[in-house]
Amino acid sequence: MPRPPVRRHVFVCMNRRPPGHPKGSCVERGAAEVLQRLQDIRIERGLFEEYRPVATGCLGPCDGGPTIAVFPDDTWYGGVRPEDVEEIVETHLLGGRPVERLT
Repeated sequence: MPRPPVRRHVFVCMNRRPPGHPKGSCVERGAAEVLQRLQDIRIERGLFEEYRPVATGCLGPCDGGPTIAVFPDDTWYGGVRPEDVEEIVETHLLGGRPVERLT
């Protein structure tokens, strides 16, 4: 069965490096919790057509993670914490305006 279309895909870096790696990793900085919060809000509020959270491998900017990228908007966020997710959903994913302090 095909998936319903969505307006945006939210890619969350789930890269994991060994502890002590000089670049660090998004998972060790809390990316799993960010992804879970995105999924929880989507389910709680029935936002299935608005966005789809997607776990990815390394997105590149490891030292600023957790990193998420919103497409098709080509907006990148770094240092995202679970408590930032509600603002990203409200302001960007529903309101259409990127959260500047996290870009």
